[in-house]
Amino acid sequence: MIPLIPAPPPELYESGPVLLRPAALPPLPATLPRPPGVRPLRPQLWLVATDAHRDTAARYASLVLDAAELARAEEFRRPDDRATYLCAHVGLRRLLGAHLGVAPRSVTMERAPCPCCGEAHGRPALPDGRLHFSLSHCEGLSLIAVAAGPVGVDIERVPPPHLVTEAAEVLHPAEAAELAALAEARVPDAFARVWTRKEAYLKGLGVGLGADPAAEYVGAGPVPAAPPGWYLTDVAVPDGHHAAVALLR
Repeated sequence: MIPLIPAPPPELYESGPVLLRPAALPPLPATLPRPPGVRPLRPQLWLVATDAHRDTAARYASLVLDAAELARAEEFRRPDDRATYLCAHVGLRRLLGAHLGVAPRSVTMERAPCPCCGEAHGRPALPDGRLHFSLSHCEGLSLIAVAAGPVGVDIERVPPPHLVTEAAEVLHPAEAAELAALAEARVPDAFARVWTRKEAYLKGLGVGLGADPAAEYVGAGPVPAAPPGWYLTDVAVPDGHHAAVALLR
């Protein structure tokens, strides 16, 4: 069976920091049985390690992915980036197929309307809206969420200090102040924490970085500050990384 790690009940979000732990997705050719239905306010999370899936994802990609995904994979110049993309998208299709009871390649995905302009370049979605999902990957790791409502996930490596100095300028003023108050050695870790929360929320909205990252406060401290109408929670991932999930209430 797929090891499902459900979110805590909603009241736990109100009482303090909650750290969700994703399940490890087993590599192909393991067959994924149809998982139980998703529940409101309880996202299902899976972590895909590129090293564990690299060989099988490459072997089965032509049987799982559609033509557009295969073409996109070929655009990556670095083999490691291509491998992570293949592992992430093969994993997503396997999970959606297991939920829907269809072959992974039979899953039809489209782009939802953008909340900003109405054009069809918003979040990836299923045509009938039965499930919502989100996918994020950085070099070596991918994070997938499936939920009953709009959801966003983000996973990032902790950046080097010089990149933090440049990127901190686009944070909410209160978040920038929180980073400025920290000892220098702690700033990259805190920046990764706030940035993954911010991206998860913006992906949940369906706008991504098309919106102003400074507009909404999500916090750089141990406890996320969820925007109105959303749950926002950190996700446990390997050292050197941070991740978060945002879910519409």
